[in-house]
Order: sequence, then C-alpha cells, then structure tokens
Amino acid sequence: MTQPLKFLNPEEILKKMRIEKHMLAADFGCGAGGWAIPLAKKLTRGRVYAFDVQEEMLSALKSRARLLKAFNIEPILCDLEDSRGVNLADKTMDLVLITNLLFQVKEKKRILKEAKRILKKGGQLLVVDWYENSSFGPKEKRVSPEEVKKLAKSLGFELEQELEAGDYHYALIFTKP
Repeated sequence: MTQPLKFLNPEEILKKMRIEKHMLAADFGCGAGGWAIPLAKKLTRGRVYAFDVQEEMLSALKSRARLLKAFNIEPILCDLEDSRGVNLADKTMDLVLITNLLFQVKEKKRILKEAKRILKKGGQLLVVDWYENSSFGPKEKRVSPEEVKKLAKSLGFELEQELEAGDYHYALIFTKP
C-alpha cells in the first residue's frame, strides 16, 4: 500500500516557530494569503504586513481575510526586488516569511537582505520553497535548500532548523543574530 502524498501545511509549519500573540510579521509574496491568514490568527495582538507585486492577489487576500475575520493583516502592493522595496522601518519585525517566492525572483539575495533589514535582533526568517526534484509545481528556477542556506549565511543569518514540509517543499528557519 502506498503512502498518501503530504502537501505543504502552513499551520503545521507555523506551530514549529516561536510565535507570540503580540508579534509583528511580514509575509513577502503573500499571494492570496495562504500563510498570512494562518499567521494572523496566531498573532491576535500583533500584525501581519502582507506584501505582493500583484494587485489581484492582494484583492483576493483582503476578501479572504474579511471572510475569515483576520482583521490584523495589512496588504501592501510593492516590488520586493526593488532596493528597500518594503516600506517598513529597520529592525521592527519579529518574523519574516518568504514562502514559494524565491523560485519566482531574480534578486534572491536582495529579498533576503530586505528581510534582514526589517528583522529585529533574534527575529526569525522562514523560507519555504519547492524541492528541485519535485514532480509537482513549477519546473523552472527552483532554488535548493543548500543555495538558500548559503545565501542566508552570507548575510549573517544562523540556521535554526530544517523542517519537514511535505513531499514537494522544504522549510528552513533562520535567526538574525
């Protein structure tokens, strides 16, 4: 008997992070809110700044957030690959999520650099993306966990843990020292 496939489950991954109700978080490339909404539900006294380059995605996020009563999400239209693409002050975020985004961008290091800029000392960075050899999902420009670790290390991030994220994705949690 074959095992059923395991898909990425944001709630399960978020349970493995140090998250407190009052924290501030940024979701880079939030899409329609697959991560922003479960995170907002955990940050009952905090806030999620949800960034995306596509207005349609932010519109879908707003609708879903309203429907699911996640009123602590602030959708923001921006190009994360621009220098200082995120209009948040330095060292203000407790968490930054970069999920299913790196395979879509040219400036991977710039995205990680921006995450570092806005994270507080001790803040967590979660990177989730497609395994290079996954039979499912986008085929081009996937970035390996080793490449992400190398980029993050070059910016001073410390790898905290590698998580099981289903059959198609990897998850890495880094800390800003």
